[in-house]
Amino acid sequence: MFQTMKNAWSVKEIRKKLLFTLFIIIIFRFGSAITVPFLDVTEVQKWMDQNATGGNFLEYLNVLTGGALSKATLFSLSITPFINSSIIVQLLTYALPPLERLQNEGETGRKKLNQITAIVAMCLAIFMSIAYYLTLKNMGAVTYTEGFEGWFAMAVITCSFVAGAMLVVWLGNRVNDKGIGNGVSMILFAGIVARFPTDVGTLIALTKDNTAKYLPVTILIALIFIFMIGFVVFMNESERKIPIQYAKRVVGRKQYGGQNTHIPVKVCMSGVMPIIFAMSFMSLPSTIGMFKPAYTNPEGFWQNFYNGFLNFFSTHSIWYAIIYFILIIAFNYFYVSMQYNPIEIANQLRQNNGGIPGIRPGKPTSDYIHRVLSKITLVGAFFLGVIAIFPIFLGMADESLRSLSMGGTTMLIVVSVALETVRTLESQMMMRHHKGFLE
Repeated sequence: MFQTMKNAWSVKEIRKKLLFTLFIIIIFRFGSAITVPFLDVTEVQKWMDQNATGGNFLEYLNVLTGGALSKATLFSLSITPFINSSIIVQLLTYALPPLERLQNEGETGRKKLNQITAIVAMCLAIFMSIAYYLTLKNMGAVTYTEGFEGWFAMAVITCSFVAGAMLVVWLGNRVNDKGIGNGVSMILFAGIVARFPTDVGTLIALTKDNTAKYLPVTILIALIFIFMIGFVVFMNESERKIPIQYAKRVVGRKQYGGQNTHIPVKVCMSGVMPIIFAMSFMSLPSTIGMFKPAYTNPEGFWQNFYNGFLNFFSTHSIWYAIIYFILIIAFNYFYVSMQYNPIEIANQLRQNNGGIPGIRPGKPTSDYIHRVLSKITLVGAFFLGVIAIFPIFLGMADESLRSLSMGGTTMLIVVSVALETVRTLESQMMMRHHKGFLE
């Protein structure tokens, strides 16, 4: 490993890419520390400490931004508008024929889709900036709210958030062009990892205050996270290989076909998308509760019903974890069904004189692929569900541990990005005949 790093650093081109990527990450972290004008950061931090807790969606966004959201900095929105727009465009690609045709047009179509994604990201950034400004105004964190000063402050604050979000996207694209690649993922990785020292500091502080109680807990959490890293790596690399055999055919004096290969089906092919979908859905009640808090002294059926509704979807409730787990499984099946079409795969195999040994071409082949996908999807869905609900049960076990942001979801993102980056560097090293990272 160390020898490989030495070889990578000795290659001038790769060294420039690594240094450029590091430079972009440093710029991103500087932008995450620059506070937007006309805001009281103390009030913002106080409000976030009260509302972004228990693993809710607000805390999740704060983790993705590296804590910039709770500090009301220039990069408060970070990469989240671009991620949401990518998800929206990707879903619409399967629903709208014009976007589907663009996806099938190769590099030109992908460039147009990227432009559409950037436009949607800007629209989302504007909407999120206005919503965040109104939230900051309601909590009393905006310095000027009346008259011309109020309108000017609103314009400066919202424009700063939008500009910061677009600048982050631009930085990610620069990493794709001149860095080691995976620019958006690297920005997301940097934001999550930036929260890690805070979580370590929380555990150290708890251990100092109550050594007898939290020292074994800290050791146990460290062992669990080490196990989770290994488990995530194992599941990311696991795949089911469907054997494929191509029939022999003779054209002139040459023989074609007769090859044996396979279709790789990854166990965790959806990544963190099902978790993001489920978390967005489960965050709606808590978002409503932020604008309309629960009644202190409920009177009547509807007020009691509203309080019960908010308590039912609270992250402190066991029902929240159960519904969250079920939604992850459902969204995982939904996402896989969009990525894989067994009928299309079966038709392509028949057109290329290929087939699965022991399975007849046509409908039997598509049914077999569908059965395999269903089983693999269930395994991957349970894996994602266990990873996602782990921080919830950790918080239920001890309220002091709810502030740990590096939960299962963020761990999955960090490990996935790290593996993808290693593969990218591996391919660049292999082109230069060096020993790779993965050997």
